[in-house]
Amino acid sequence: MARIPMARGRLPVVGHAWPMMRDPLGFLGSLSGQGPLVRIAFGPVKAVVVCDVELVQQVFRDDRTFDKGGPFADRVREVVGNNLSTCPHHEHRRQRRLLQPAFHVGRFDAYGRTMAAQIADRVDSWRAGQVLDVLAEMTMLTTNVLTATMFSDTLSAAELKRSQEDAEVLTTDVLQRMMMPRAVTRLPLPVNRRFERAHTRIRGTVEAIVTARRAEGGDRGDLLSALLAGYDEESAGADRTLSDEEVVNQMLTFHLAGSETTAVTLTWALHLLARHPELERRLHAEVDDVLAGRTAGPDDVAALEFTGRVVTETLRLRSPVYVLTRQVTTDTELGGHRLPAGTVVAYSPYPIHHNPDLYPDPHRFDPDRWDPSRKPARHAFVPFSNGARKCIGDKFSLMEATLALASIVARWRLAHLPGEEDVRPAAAAVIRPKRLRMRVSHRYVG
Repeated sequence: MARIPMARGRLPVVGHAWPMMRDPLGFLGSLSGQGPLVRIAFGPVKAVVVCDVELVQQVFRDDRTFDKGGPFADRVREVVGNNLSTCPHHEHRRQRRLLQPAFHVGRFDAYGRTMAAQIADRVDSWRAGQVLDVLAEMTMLTTNVLTATMFSDTLSAAELKRSQEDAEVLTTDVLQRMMMPRAVTRLPLPVNRRFERAHTRIRGTVEAIVTARRAEGGDRGDLLSALLAGYDEESAGADRTLSDEEVVNQMLTFHLAGSETTAVTLTWALHLLARHPELERRLHAEVDDVLAGRTAGPDDVAALEFTGRVVTETLRLRSPVYVLTRQVTTDTELGGHRLPAGTVVAYSPYPIHHNPDLYPDPHRFDPDRWDPSRKPARHAFVPFSNGARKCIGDKFSLMEATLALASIVARWRLAHLPGEEDVRPAAAAVIRPKRLRMRVSHRYVG
């Protein structure tokens, strides 16, 4: 049986960490050309990356053999605890059943109205000629949206600002912690102390909110109310509901992952539209027809068809989540190769989303790929994973991104500053633009 090849560019000690940090999209995109399975090493961390779409689907389908685990999942678990995204297979079905009512379609109209109010509040604060740090602005917008849909109006302005700052520390530092030996993360280094302070504060904030809301009772129509009311008839005893600790863990995940991924998606979308004026004009035509300068609401989503395609194509081209890991629980075979128990298996949307056999001219930004008459196979689009462990918040995220993008371009045009049109990606918890500043100008005249 042939040995799984080692990815090109490995360096002594650091392995592939340097090429990943220097050019994450180039490194990940190159892997599919090196084989369906490729070995990588990030410092002490070693993994087998699955680059073939059919083999990735096999991993998704068999989540008992390819269970949640590996260095990235372990480090995320240190921050957000055991929850739907990090728990092992034997706990996952129960947690999924308890969380599913929070994402029932019947709650989305209320979520959408909350999103629209928060989006309008942020977008209305801009002024013509203002230069935005786009990622920072989108992060503020999506954090406001998420905290309002999670907690209603529970957080004060000061608490919200502090939680945003703490979330930024955690999502920025988690990648380098993943590459450190565990013993180094426990040393009293400045970076570790900063990380622990942010973690302690943000968890304490969420714990206080959950405790108070549990005592208060009632349904405010937000995510927290839905989680506290969750009930699973298939479980027994205390397992029929989520404990306070489990609720805190779920809410931390929504807070950290949800705001960051959607913010990055919106940032890349605004950058890509500014680079493609003909697509920008088509988007303007749609939002002018549907919105006439107002903020988008949940009833507008179906009519914002091209806006949705722009969001989907942005997720294909610049998927925020770029590497996730599983761990093999028993000796198995994948793609003709034997994988012993304990093997860390990684998968990334980038080798799949940039495969020319699946996406012709894969580096071109083309929202028309997603026209209903020609869109690619569903299993070839994996920004939210797939199978039993597909992201439970995928529809929530897509609605938020669509409402936010439509509302922004209905009112404003964002243009690159001279000489700053080329934007490099950087690897943190997600693939984010290294620096993107854009100037806003009024666009709609009603």
